[in-house]
Amino acid sequence: MPGTSVLETEWSLLRAACSTADNTQKMERLRSLLHSPVSWKTLFELADRHGVLPLLCQALSGVADQVPAVEMNALRQSAQTNLHKALFLSREFIRILECLSSEGIEVIPYKGLALAETVYGDIALRQSGDIDLLIRPADLPRIREAVGALGYAPHTQFSPVQERAYLKSGYECAFDGPAGRNLLEVQWAIQPRFYAVDVDMGGLFQRAATVSVAGRTMKTLSAEDSFIVLALHAAKHVWGRLIWISDLARIASLPLRWDWIAAQARGLGIVRILRVTLLLANRILDTPVPSAAAESLPAAGAAESLAQEIESYLMREVSYDVESLAYFKLMLRLRERRSDQLRFLTRLAFTPGPSEWAAVRLSGPFFPLYPLVRVARLAARLVRR
Repeated sequence: MPGTSVLETEWSLLRAACSTADNTQKMERLRSLLHSPVSWKTLFELADRHGVLPLLCQALSGVADQVPAVEMNALRQSAQTNLHKALFLSREFIRILECLSSEGIEVIPYKGLALAETVYGDIALRQSGDIDLLIRPADLPRIREAVGALGYAPHTQFSPVQERAYLKSGYECAFDGPAGRNLLEVQWAIQPRFYAVDVDMGGLFQRAATVSVAGRTMKTLSAEDSFIVLALHAAKHVWGRLIWISDLARIASLPLRWDWIAAQARGLGIVRILRVTLLLANRILDTPVPSAAAESLPAAGAAESLAQEIESYLMREVSYDVESLAYFKLMLRLRERRSDQLRFLTRLAFTPGPSEWAAVRLSGPFFPLYPLVRVARLAARLVRR
């Protein structure tokens, strides 16, 4: 549904602030835009909603003489608040990793602090949210016990039979911590199963790169895997936040093995998703499509039209209801192979989850009947529309 209307100047300022263009071009663009009237409240709210307040602060600091002092001070205060949160999350991040390491549990930090450090070079430059870890599904019970000793508890409780099913069909478990809800998220898959993108998690662990985050050496995703994984995450959310496109634009600017990325994309059936990602980074943040990427992931009419459509949604602040028919149709259009579209539809129709378990209570020998509950609920929803 349409959200709050975004003024053209404010949106253009935000795009310029997050652009990957060289600094001279960025400053010239910002100075030109600041000659127009600016609704600072709208700009700051927009930046916060898109997770790029620190990037806006960094960019406007370079043209601070063009920004009213009271507004610049407010923006710097917001950036300082983000830094304090990043430092707090860093402490929790290290505490959790040390706890899991002591139990012999291997995890891969990604997004969040790991991404801020490795891509932006500063944990303060990416708006802090939570702590994200990739795990092996078999390790979830041990992780739950280990972080429980640190004061973390699963946000949602499942019975043993529900948990076994959820480990096959779902992809993440959120934990509430002493300082807030959903502070820690662990994922054993990149997306829920019904999206029909079956990423080899074992391969992610094997290819993980050693980096330093918050002063501690650890493993995180290789740059190539990061681009694929973060593109899938952004696509699931229809690229709805500028920070996701910014992350991907900066990774795409690194010297990546695009032939390897393309081979992985063809195997997973996500060439179109990666191409749309590159086009959005180019259209919105002036990030050139690397020649090797253009050669390995060739342009197609469907990707061009989808990128234009999604850019329009983004700038008009239109958000998708992820349970809507329009959303599922878009997810189908993002896949280039009929076989993947069919798998998506089949899994969508027959894969039950927490909403089915909450709607109808089945236990014991009746638990395997939940796929029928799923089909019935989807059919009822379509009839109501």
